[in-house]
Amino acid sequence: MTIKDFIEHAGDYFNLMPDKEDEQAIVAQITEGVSFRGANLWVLIFAIFIASLGLNVNSTAVIIGAMLISPLMGPIVGMGLAVGTNDLELLKRAGKNFGVATLISVLTATVYFLITPLSEAQSELLARTSPTLYDVLIAFCGGAAGIIALCTRGKGNVIPGVAIATALMPPLCTAGYGLATGHLLYFLGAFYLFFINTVFIALATYCGVRLMHFQKYDYQLTERAVKGRRILMSFVVLTMLPAVFMTIQIVQQSVFESNVRKFVKTELTQRGTQIISNTVDKDSLRLSIVAVGREISSLTQAEAQHRMKEYGLGDYTLRIIQGSQSDSVLALSHQVTSLTTSREAEQQQLLQLSAENTILNQQLYEYMRFEALAAEIRPELASLFPQVSKMALQRVVEVNRDSTDTHHYVMAIIESDNKMSFSKEDTQKLHDWLLARTKADSLIVIKRD
Repeated sequence: MTIKDFIEHAGDYFNLMPDKEDEQAIVAQITEGVSFRGANLWVLIFAIFIASLGLNVNSTAVIIGAMLISPLMGPIVGMGLAVGTNDLELLKRAGKNFGVATLISVLTATVYFLITPLSEAQSELLARTSPTLYDVLIAFCGGAAGIIALCTRGKGNVIPGVAIATALMPPLCTAGYGLATGHLLYFLGAFYLFFINTVFIALATYCGVRLMHFQKYDYQLTERAVKGRRILMSFVVLTMLPAVFMTIQIVQQSVFESNVRKFVKTELTQRGTQIISNTVDKDSLRLSIVAVGREISSLTQAEAQHRMKEYGLGDYTLRIIQGSQSDSVLALSHQVTSLTTSREAEQQQLLQLSAENTILNQQLYEYMRFEALAAEIRPELASLFPQVSKMALQRVVEVNRDSTDTHHYVMAIIESDNKMSFSKEDTQKLHDWLLARTKADSLIVIKRD
């Protein structure tokens, strides 16, 4: 089979024309759905209330239900059909009804959020405030699936799926929330998401209409028709640009945060050390780590600093604030950010209390675990080393007079029964057994006469 034959056969599989329904019936159906009067308008208002309730109580199921009964797709598909067939009268009607539906939707959502006692922004609502390039792709693919389903036989469950995927209602409700609560950025972000969905559903409809060779009006070559198509393409480009920029920022931030987590886990995680937090100050190019428990040695810190470039952090300086230092949390707060509000001051106090609580719990655990361990190993000690009459276990911190370094180890003090000998080999065996049972990094056995 030649390439030409393959292309011809592939064209037969992807050809939409055999499944196309009567063109006049399709145009009449879409034109009828453009109007917002009477029942359509009331359905829209109730759908807005349902979607607002779903966002308010963070219920995905309720939001999906509102999207399924929403009639907002009608005028948007109508605008795409009008541009594709150069029907200027339909374009005017669809644009007018779309504007009316949008205004009523935002006002209805605003009224709801003004009277509801629940004013906190839930996750479902916040998800509609930061549109990205992915929303552009979803809107275009959803619109393409919708117009194909409208124009061909065997629609099945495509139309309800398109209504859910393109999500026209939640952004409008979120915009109403932004107006009701005075959050301008919420309003702008949500309305921009709704605008993205509108433009790219209309664009997909236009492309579908042209792909299925809908008949154009006689004045298709007039200057007005050409100008209309240029305006549509300008809207498309201008709508995409902010979404592309926001998507690049989100992807870059996600990759950077992943690299930081991977660096901390791979290079700084060690036995006996707990990493409380890691904070990046992009202004001073500094990665600050708060750690408690076993100290991270200077050598480990130097090696980690050297490997930062392998994680895309070559421009950053590593700063490890050890948990045993009395000023560790305070030092971290000064390096992370300059606290200028009372809320930030409260966060600083909460972080300090959390770190101090972690240190105290760690210290308490170190002392209490030997008491529990002593009771646990008493039967084993009597069986394995009957010559040991008494044994004391404790955690020791050794300080060097000539340096600031400290060493931590476990000390075992034993007394043996004078009637039974306790050789050096017995001492070594006891040392190895206790080292395994205490899971300590270092252990010393001292025999007391």
